[in-house]
Amino acid sequence: MPKITFLPNKEICPDGATIDVPSGVSICRAALDNNIPMEHACELKCACTTCHVYVKQGYESLVLPTDQEDDYLDKAWGLQQNSRLSCQAIIQDKDLIIEIPKYTINQVSESK
Repeated sequence: MPKITFLPNKEICPDGATIDVPSGVSICRAALDNNIPMEHACELKCACTTCHVYVKQGYESLVLPTDQEDDYLDKAWGLQQNSRLSCQAIIQDKDLIIEIPKYTINQVSESK
């Protein structure tokens, strides 16, 4: 069973976490099922960017992003080459290291 290590994030996962997850589920679903409160404004439907993450290790093992995911990622705060929408990044058989960005597009909008 693969593991996901979430690096510390001050707001969402201050101490970081490592969880065992089944293959075939999304990073976001795995986080939510393990009490890591990932933001997900569209209810995991690939219709926003609030669940944006950086895949620090294991990116190549995830199911490839769709054109729809790529279109939404273009709107994400702090986009990087290793960015994914965690609701769409389906876990296969490799361990992952995930960084949750400091901000989401919602946090930036609400803080103004």
